[in-house]
Amino acid sequence: MIRLLFIISLTFVFAGCAYQEARENYQYLKVKDYQDAVYASWIGQIIGNTYGLGYEFKFIDEPGPDIFPYGYDFTLEDLRKHNGAYSDDDTDIEYMYLTQMEKNGIEPSYYHLAEAWKAHVKERIWFANRMAVTLMHAGHYPPVTGHKDFNSEWFQIDPQLVNEIWAIAAPGMVDYAVAKSKFAARITSDDFGLEPTLHYAGMYSAAFFEKDINRLIEIGNESLAPKSHFVQAVEFVKEQYALYPNNWQEARKNICDRYYVVEDYNRHSWAAVDATLNGALGIMALLYGQGDFQMTLDYSCAFGMDADNQAATMCGLLGVLNGFESIPKDLMFPLDDVDWELPFNDSYKMITREGLDDAGIIELAERTAVQGEKTILAHGGEVIERNGEAYYKIPVNAMFVAPFELNTIPMQALKVGENFAYPIYIGGNTGEISLTISGDLPKGISLINKELQGVPQEAGSYSFAVMADDGNEQKSIEVKLEVFDGNKALSAQTILFSEQAVEHSIEIIRDGQVKTSYMSLKGNDGQETDFYGYMWSEAQEISTVIYNTGKPHEFYGWFTSFAVEYLVEGKWRVIENAIVEPSLNLDNSQWLKPAFQDYIISFEPVKTKGIRIVGLSGGIEKDANNAHLGMEYATSIGELEVY
Repeated sequence: MIRLLFIISLTFVFAGCAYQEARENYQYLKVKDYQDAVYASWIGQIIGNTYGLGYEFKFIDEPGPDIFPYGYDFTLEDLRKHNGAYSDDDTDIEYMYLTQMEKNGIEPSYYHLAEAWKAHVKERIWFANRMAVTLMHAGHYPPVTGHKDFNSEWFQIDPQLVNEIWAIAAPGMVDYAVAKSKFAARITSDDFGLEPTLHYAGMYSAAFFEKDINRLIEIGNESLAPKSHFVQAVEFVKEQYALYPNNWQEARKNICDRYYVVEDYNRHSWAAVDATLNGALGIMALLYGQGDFQMTLDYSCAFGMDADNQAATMCGLLGVLNGFESIPKDLMFPLDDVDWELPFNDSYKMITREGLDDAGIIELAERTAVQGEKTILAHGGEVIERNGEAYYKIPVNAMFVAPFELNTIPMQALKVGENFAYPIYIGGNTGEISLTISGDLPKGISLINKELQGVPQEAGSYSFAVMADDGNEQKSIEVKLEVFDGNKALSAQTILFSEQAVEHSIEIIRDGQVKTSYMSLKGNDGQETDFYGYMWSEAQEISTVIYNTGKPHEFYGWFTSFAVEYLVEGKWRVIENAIVEPSLNLDNSQWLKPAFQDYIISFEPVKTKGIRIVGLSGGIEKDANNAHLGMEYATSIGELEVY
């Protein structure tokens, strides 16, 4: 029946048939109008993503030309190759989230979502998303994976392009959609890096009823705290639009002057993918486009930076706002030499996420609409009939309550005299869940405000249980903390390293500042053996080495083999049966390489005057967007500690 309604709705002119009951608790929306809007949101996002890919990072220092429409770029060949639409990071994570709602209910837990990330997200992953999934592979669970103390890219664009589905599946339930989107956005991001996602969620959910662009932007602002970071950015964009309604280039220049900068928080990363900057450009595209699909799409591209993300999100929003019939047909049928009966041949090829199937676009929309109906009904809504037509009675004041959960914590390495903090997430959003400790914590560490925190005072191994109780169910996990004291690297007379390496002083590997990386870049085009270690004048007893990766480059900066060696009578000998926690990814690929990750390597004690880590350097072929192609090989290191 739903499929039939979808096919009928392809010719249905979306006329804003929703209306609000006098009571404030409910709004009414025709079932077929909701289905039409959901389908239009998928088509809009696919258009924006595919069209916008041709202009991703093409316009950074200067905007694109004022010659509209731009048209599809190289992606036309990709559409032809796949005989329809294909996945990219603007839609594939949402498809993955859709499958999780189907498997685990409309409110899947962090555990289920993290397990899905680990199972499906193996490549074509960047910035905050990449750091989050590498943290998952190291044993962490959300929201730690997005926490600014763990995820070095917490402020980047990632969450605002992968979370629209939560609001699409919560029509008119603005508070619910915003809270649920925040829950999911915390998988990868933190603090004001979350804010554009929440703003977009408010607009998407409200757009099923509110049809004025300016009011939608205000609803987005109302979804955030007053004077919050992104609200201020939106207000600045509105100011620039009012000052330069016919000179978008000047408005764009002023916005980029304010937000395309290397702030203290993002000095180690690329500002062109900053959440606030790109979010502001998305709002700017909405204002200059004023509801016109093609103009909003082209402005999103012309404003530049990570343009395909703004294009996808804003075009998806306009799909919800104005319905399927508002979308230009030539954008859905961009190839002149193929005979597609339905937009994009009703085909979505999964080329980016392992283990997810190809799907029809109508099918994806149907499945999303089913989850939307389940969400409505689960929170007190109904399906009713009026004048022979089915309507949703939507509980607009519904609230999202995060699932109760207590996920495992990987072993943590603490240092005597250094601050330590690890948040313990229990969900619930009610404050009624009790959290207790059974066993001995390290001296100086306490459980305060759902966080293990403090300054450890004594070295040792500590195991204890953390227990959570919501009154109906109890959960517990075992936690292990290793506290170290007396880093022997500080007393070493000599630092051992591949002496051809030229970037930074090698002293940074024992300066206690892991955010500074040493890169063994030698300008070589072949793999070489790299090593880092220490020599002492007197023999030392050693049982643990802690290797921090620093920050790898996109195209090089990792080990493809790895061992710990110690010096015996002037010769290096491999330490057998060393345990590495977490496991070290030695693939010669950039996709799942973490930044600033500690690897604890423990072994039976050895007495030696020298110890080192050693392995082959890694690197991959650079892509065409780089100034020079070719291969370079290197390893990256932030710190090397010895105990």
